[in-house]
Amino acid sequence: MEKEQSLPTFKRTVLVVVMLAGAFVTMLNQTLLNTALPQIMKDLSISANTAQWLTTGFMLVTGVLIPVSAFLIEKFSTRRLFITAICLFAAGTLLAAIAPNFPVLIFGRILQAVSDGLMLPLMQTIFLMIFPVKQRGSAMGMVGLVMAFAPAIGPTFSGWVVGNFSWRALFYMIFPIAVLIIIFASFMLENVTKVTRPKIDLMSIILSSLGFGGLLYGFSSAGNHAWNSSEVVIALIVGTVAIGLFIWRQLAVEKPMLEFRVLKNRTFSLTLFIGMVVMVTMIGVELFLPLYVQTARGFTPLESGLLLLPGAIVMGVMSPITGRIFDKIGARPLALIGSVILVGTTFLFSNMTASTPYIYMMVIYAIRMFGISLMMMPVMTAGLNQLPDHLIPHGTAMSNTLTQLAASVGAALLVTVMTNTTTAAVQQQLPNPMIHGVSVAFTFSTVLAFFALALSFFIKPMNISQKEDTKNEGRSAAES
Repeated sequence: MEKEQSLPTFKRTVLVVVMLAGAFVTMLNQTLLNTALPQIMKDLSISANTAQWLTTGFMLVTGVLIPVSAFLIEKFSTRRLFITAICLFAAGTLLAAIAPNFPVLIFGRILQAVSDGLMLPLMQTIFLMIFPVKQRGSAMGMVGLVMAFAPAIGPTFSGWVVGNFSWRALFYMIFPIAVLIIIFASFMLENVTKVTRPKIDLMSIILSSLGFGGLLYGFSSAGNHAWNSSEVVIALIVGTVAIGLFIWRQLAVEKPMLEFRVLKNRTFSLTLFIGMVVMVTMIGVELFLPLYVQTARGFTPLESGLLLLPGAIVMGVMSPITGRIFDKIGARPLALIGSVILVGTTFLFSNMTASTPYIYMMVIYAIRMFGISLMMMPVMTAGLNQLPDHLIPHGTAMSNTLTQLAASVGAALLVTVMTNTTTAAVQQQLPNPMIHGVSVAFTFSTVLAFFALALSFFIKPMNISQKEDTKNEGRSAAES
């Protein structure tokens, strides 16, 4: 399929802008309520355990929807699926803004999460369809900008809004933007994905939801509760059994909902595994750095959010640049340089003390995010480029599902490492036991980062003929 040749430049530009805007507002909501929870608890008279479902529930619904996205992309047209997703998001946002109680608020968040679960794989699939292979790095770089920047500014933005207005203002500010996106999409959006209208396999949807939902919930709960708690054990057992049955069914049916055979492609599987390892190391620092600066050092939540902001900006700015570099030289050099930076900066975090300067942590985190920007989208794009067009929706769904699952598993493991070492430090009467626990968790992350570095050597170098085609394309454009 050569969709990119049949779509005029203007229409492609409009499509990209609309998709990026839709993805930005939906992904912003992943972290938007993190700093608003105390005010919501007070206004709605709910406990912390109840309030955390506003973020945990969002993550679970998103995680359940992503595996189904490949089926939905093949079932419905681009316009219909995108506009439906944004309409659900707008409805959820308005419901959350006017919510008189917690059930209405959580229902609004679920509608937002449905949109978020569809948006990222849909955007990735569309971009890979409308851009030729030699420009896909630049296209996916724009995706990386949204993926990195939107969730990162959520806590800082909500901290400012909640400090000056009601938490409801968070939703009132976003609602008009969602309505504008719906209007633009209705008039300007083109259909680019191939609609094959596969039959609905209800059993696959149920098994996928139970499997991925159970594992995500189990590992997320393990980060806050004991691994042997009945809640965690039951969720993990149900999730594992359901995933096993889901995989068996996908390999047995003629038209699978999620094509697991994409994992037979060596390059795709390798790059996917590297992406999962990088996600675990990235989640680790984003989890423990705020915990360290607030609990062990006494900084405010806003100062904690600002500490991470320069890194998010660096990654957001670098993602499109890295995409263009990828189009010229391929993923391997970028992955090697990025993973060396990742190993070094993660190791520096493992040596923090009770007096590590705030600016030092901010700079190291920003350099670390620079390294991750060299790896994340180029590595993912290199893997997806190996798949034929009809498998791209399945590749993006598989990649996003397993990456999110890796983040959940990694966070649970790192929290366990930190908790156990902190407890041991208390028993041994070591000074600053929590800092000791965080340092050991960062050391564990350093080992994982080194593993990503080792795997990066096995990424295929860019094909020489592909380099030559890229040069010729650039020369022809310059002459014209």
